[in-house]
This record gives sequence, C-alpha cells and structure tokens, in this order.
Amino acid sequence: MRYLISVLALLQCSVLVVAQTPLQIIEKVADKVIANTPFNYKLVPNQPPKQFDFIQFVDFGRTFGKGRPASAYAYTLLESEKDTTITLDISHNDAAKVWVNGKLVYEKSGNQPVQFTQRERDWVLQGNFTFRANKGTNALLLFSETSGKDWITYLQPKNATTEFSEVKGLKLAIDLLPGTTKEVASLSNWLVAGPLDRKTQPNANLAKEFAVGQMFAGLDGNTTWGIPRVEVFGNVTNAHPLWGSFYNYNYHTAGLAWAFGNLSEYAGQPRFNQHAIKYCDFILETRPFVEYQVKTLNGFRSVHHHLINTPLLDFTSAPALPFIYRLIKQPDFANRKEYAAFVYGVQTYLQKDQVRLQDGTFTRETPEEYTTWVDDMFMGIPFVVHSALLAKDPVEKKKWFDEAVKQVIGFNKAVYDPTMNLYMHAQYSNRKAKLPYWSRANGWGVFAATVVLEHLPKNHPGYKTVMDIYRKHITAVASYQNAKGFYHQLLNDPNSYEEVSGTGIFTMAIAKGVNKGWLDAKKFRPIAEKGWNAIKTQIEPDGTVHNICIGTMSSEDPGYYKTRPLVDDDSHGLLGLVFCAIEMDKLLKK
Repeated sequence: MRYLISVLALLQCSVLVVAQTPLQIIEKVADKVIANTPFNYKLVPNQPPKQFDFIQFVDFGRTFGKGRPASAYAYTLLESEKDTTITLDISHNDAAKVWVNGKLVYEKSGNQPVQFTQRERDWVLQGNFTFRANKGTNALLLFSETSGKDWITYLQPKNATTEFSEVKGLKLAIDLLPGTTKEVASLSNWLVAGPLDRKTQPNANLAKEFAVGQMFAGLDGNTTWGIPRVEVFGNVTNAHPLWGSFYNYNYHTAGLAWAFGNLSEYAGQPRFNQHAIKYCDFILETRPFVEYQVKTLNGFRSVHHHLINTPLLDFTSAPALPFIYRLIKQPDFANRKEYAAFVYGVQTYLQKDQVRLQDGTFTRETPEEYTTWVDDMFMGIPFVVHSALLAKDPVEKKKWFDEAVKQVIGFNKAVYDPTMNLYMHAQYSNRKAKLPYWSRANGWGVFAATVVLEHLPKNHPGYKTVMDIYRKHITAVASYQNAKGFYHQLLNDPNSYEEVSGTGIFTMAIAKGVNKGWLDAKKFRPIAEKGWNAIKTQIEPDGTVHNICIGTMSSEDPGYYKTRPLVDDDSHGLLGLVFCAIEMDKLLKK
C-alpha cells in the first residue's frame, strides 16, 4: 500500500509538471532572458576583419594628427582567390594615389572633403577604380595628402554587400609581408608611414622595396613603418556568435522587449516590464557612445551601429516598438521626453525618408533596387498602428490607421502569391522571380495583420479587406501544419526542417483569431493546440528554447533557407513565442 501511494504521488507530480500553463512556461523563458541580460559594455580592441567584403579605411588623422599639411603611405597585401578584374570604390580628402603591383590605378589631386553616404547595408563612396588582380597576393600601396583638415581614406569592393558583387573571397593580409607577425596583423590590415612633408614625391616602387626597418624622412624626424592607431571599442557581454545578445539594437531584441511589456501587462508581473524599460533606457543612455564609435572611430560594424541613421525599417520603426508602447501605456515617467523625441524621429523617418514603391508600400534598395520584403510588414506596420494609438488628434490617428491598412494591402499586392495564398519572401520591382515561401517571413506578414485587426476600428473602410487577407492567408498556412504540429522552414517543403519561430507566430495568429472571434473555433482551435503542444517539446524546464532559425537574408535559392543554422534562444523566435503563449493561455482558459 505504501508503495502504491508513492507511485500515485509521483504520477500526480508528473501530471502537474506536464500540465503547466502556457503562461507558466513562457515566464521561465522570460526569466532566463532577464538573467542573461547584463545591460553593460565590455572594452575590446578593434580587430578589423580580414575578409574584404565591406568598407575598409585608413584614418591617417587619428594616427598622425591633423591641423597641418602632410602626406603618408599606407600599404597592404590584397589576396585574391583567382586572376580577376576588381573594382574598388574610394573616398578620400584632398589628393591621393593608388598603385597595385607597382602600376598606378588611381590618382586624384586637389583639396576636397571626404564624401560618403550611408545606405541600407553599405556605403556609397565618391569614386572608383578598376585593376587586374593576380591569384594570390597583390601589393596595394596608397599615398594620401592632407591640407590640414580631413585625413582619411575609405575603400570597399564595388557592390560589396549585395548580390551584384562580382568578386568574392578577397582578403587583406599584412601578416604575409616579410617580418610582419600575426599578432600585428590582428590589430590592423594596413601598415602606415608618416607624417611626411606634403611636397614629398611618392615612390611607386616602395611596395617592392618593403623591409622592416625601412626609414623615411618625416615631418617630426625620421619615421618607419607602423600600424594605424589601435582603437578600443565597447561591445556587449557574452554574445552568441550567431545571433548576438538580448540587448543588441535590432528589431528582434527590441521586439522581445516589446513582447515583455505585453507579457507583464497580461501576467501582472512587473519584472518583465522592468526588463523592457531597462532595454529602452540603456539604448537611449548609451546612444552618444554608439554615435562616437560610429562617426568618430568609423566603427561601421561596432555594437549597435545601426542605431545611427540606418535607413532600414529593421533599425527604425521595428526597434521603436517598446519605446512607443511605454509612451502609450505609461502617461508619466522621468525620461518621457527622451522617449517621445526618439519615437518622433522614427515617425519623421517613415513619413519623409523611408523608401517606398509608387503606391506607397514600404520597400528596400537591397538586394536589388527595389525589393519588397514581406518581413517589412512586421518591421513597419505594428509601429504605424501604435502611432495611431499614441495620437491624440483624431485626424492624425486616422492618418496612421489609413497608413497601416494601405501597407497591408500594398504588401499583399506586391509579395503575395494568390496561387498558393502564401507570401514569397520577397519580390523585385524590375523583374519577377519565384522566391521561396519562407516560414518566418509568412509569420511576420500575418503577425502584422493581427496587430492591425486588433486595434483598427471595425467601422474603418479597410477593416474587411484586412480581415479577408488575414483569413485567406492563415487558412492556407494552417494547411501546411505537419502531423506533429510544426511548420517547416519552407512551408510547402516537408523535406525542410521543422522550425520553432514560424510555428510560434502561426500558432499565435490562429489562437488570437479564435480568441477574437475572427476564426471558426471548432476548426482552428485544435490547430492552435496542436501547434502549442509541438512548441512545448522544444522548451526545456530552465527556459531554453531549441530549433530557431537565425537571421536570414532573401534568396531565390530554396537551398539557402534549408541550410540556415538552427540555434537555441534566438530572439527572432522568442519574440513571437511570448505573444504565442499569451494567446494560448487565453485560449486554454476558455
């Protein structure tokens, strides 16, 4: 009898563990995030990447000083995987010359400021030059002059960060120079010599004559080869190598903070909202530091660099969600003015600077001009809806709601495939292509539609249209749920892997539809429950969440999506999972 009682007690305990509510499960996930978010920076030496697939620079001014006329050399070895023709974009102040393997390939004289413009994922430089590179190492020698003001040179392969890049696999490698060690090369991709008299006649054969100990007559006495000034940068602590940290500045970590605000409101647990507030305050308080790293130290890929004038919804309207959410929910707090200024800046960007199609739909200049990504439904539309909720003036409120409806319709026209009732990941304006039906991209689309439907007045003339788009889309999506309750990485390809972030968003969108009466409960409630039961198998008792696809660019190749790594705890997945748990908790309480 005692043995039977013990067995019954164990069974009862097991049932209690299995029967945890969605809220209890997601609270463990959220608590793990909170425990692993220190909200501080660590100092690290700037170690430039050897891959030459982004902008490189030599900052002569910070190394040799400014305020007087001078000149200097910069030298490196350019490694190429094959004999090829290369075009490099260049921007510099005043006069400059470039030699490759002893041949003059670029020359410009005069006194002029350096010019370059930031785009979505790269920089537009003011000039370019083309040369023939050999397989293996190529000596690249730069001679730069300054009149005493600016003194810097920027270089990058043409179309370096787009699909139009003609050359891949380029490297800068000074460690291949005789007498130059890997320790030195880890700190710089260049050797420099200066400051020299501006009247110095450059020696085109200098690369061939390179030797450690080589001396030059400098403005301040003799000088020799060294490296540019080594900068120390701030970085986040203990970042995951594939997805970063929970306090990076981007749409999915900020979106997770926004989700935590909603979780706190639903659960009545202030600690989740405190995390969201800490995230927002940290971003605002450290913004001057980030701006210094980007603008003064040229840390174009330094921590949170996208915070500084990046013209992309991923780094404007989407990350602003936790900020505008707090403005809506909390009428008065100490730094409300700073939040309001941040949000107003994003609203101004959307209205005046965001790239759009002719009909006003948000679009991008990458990878092609123009490419409309279904992801941008989530990146832009929820913020637009929240702008309507924040607005006090009825005219302004209507303007934002009208914008939200227009965007849902515009994306549906641009990226939706009516033969499948699914969204392709993206579509080009200048040519039509068949991009895959990526799971999470479809998730972002339906996520945005649910936000619009939840807050749009039912008497708005666009309400029924948005509802029809949502119902048709989510009905098609639900048909691709597999026997275990998951959705595959490519919705229509059962040979692609089961993926948690898409499964979480679809389960949320279906559960919300049932909760709000948008969907037939008899048909869709079992689909939502089946999805949640699948998701639970990917959540450990300590809050770890498995099998989330990392961040993904767009591609016409289905194989690209099928080989994207799966990781634990990526905020791309946790963001939707929090909202999923809230809706499932409501659903299961009915």
